[in-house]
Amino acid sequence: MNFQRLSILLVFLGLGMTAHSQQLKKNQFHNPLVLQRADPFVTKSSNGTYYFIATAPEYDRIEIRSSKTINGIKDANPVIVWRKHDKGPMGNHIWAPELHRIEGKWYIYFAAGSAENKWSIHKYALSNPSEDPTKGEWKEEGQIVSKGDVFSLDATTFEMNGQRYMIWVDRGPGNVVNTSLYIAKMTSPTTLDDKQVVISQPDYDWEMHTYKVNEGPAVLVKNGKVFLAFSASATDATYCIGLLWAKEGADLLDPKSWTKLDKPVFFTNEKFKRYGPGHNSFTVAEDGKTDIMIYHARDYEKIKGDALSDPNRHTHARVLKWTKDGMPDFGQEYDDNEMALKTKKK
Repeated sequence: MNFQRLSILLVFLGLGMTAHSQQLKKNQFHNPLVLQRADPFVTKSSNGTYYFIATAPEYDRIEIRSSKTINGIKDANPVIVWRKHDKGPMGNHIWAPELHRIEGKWYIYFAAGSAENKWSIHKYALSNPSEDPTKGEWKEEGQIVSKGDVFSLDATTFEMNGQRYMIWVDRGPGNVVNTSLYIAKMTSPTTLDDKQVVISQPDYDWEMHTYKVNEGPAVLVKNGKVFLAFSASATDATYCIGLLWAKEGADLLDPKSWTKLDKPVFFTNEKFKRYGPGHNSFTVAEDGKTDIMIYHARDYEKIKGDALSDPNRHTHARVLKWTKDGMPDFGQEYDDNEMALKTKKK
């Protein structure tokens, strides 16, 4: 009898291991991937290593995790590569770092306030010539200066047709208090060209809950288009992701080149306890083909006090699908791991 029970147990364990292996093959993830990490950014290096960087809830440091797999990020040890200053610039509100490999160096772009005024937010850069960004010395490159520079944050960068661009957030034009998305060509990894234009500002109700917000830009160039995901509204359950796109090869500094979808593409879904998803980034799976979206969300709706003081924005990963028209399908109606099983549209 005991032998029979043992045999049955071993069969179930075997099935469990098989199912687990199939999960990983189908690009499913152990979500939440990282607890209490907002504004997540994942990049895959040329040797296949994934590097994870995000906002720490204490807003006081920048740390990097590395792994050979996306799921491995969950258990990877964070390496602190920089801490905030005790006084002056870069002394408070250390937000939304991104890690990019440019011209043989690693660069971290991040936002920071001053120790004396945490709301004096500007964008800054660090650089490191090491092959591994968790090693070597990080040099402070100083502020990335833009023309307005009133409330400047969430800088991201990408290259198209040999030209590098930066997209970032600042106060919009006019007297209306909001945040808008700006773009400029980069003349170096830390400097911007003089021509800097707004390509999106809050236009729809879903971009204006509590605050009028466009922020957290993330770029993916694919299918002949430059896709720009961005986040909107307050950082509570109303937070959501919108989408802009332009044709590859278009004048990206012409606002008319960009089309904005009039509805959010990813937002709160109570069925999955997914509240306020936003500030995403894009990477690619271990197979080198499947697009992956990294984002943060809470698993509850009600927040006590200021949303920025609530630490429980957790990092998630999910497959990004594509429609027959070559547009990204964020899978609003699916749970994270259901997206990996979703039948591709023909």
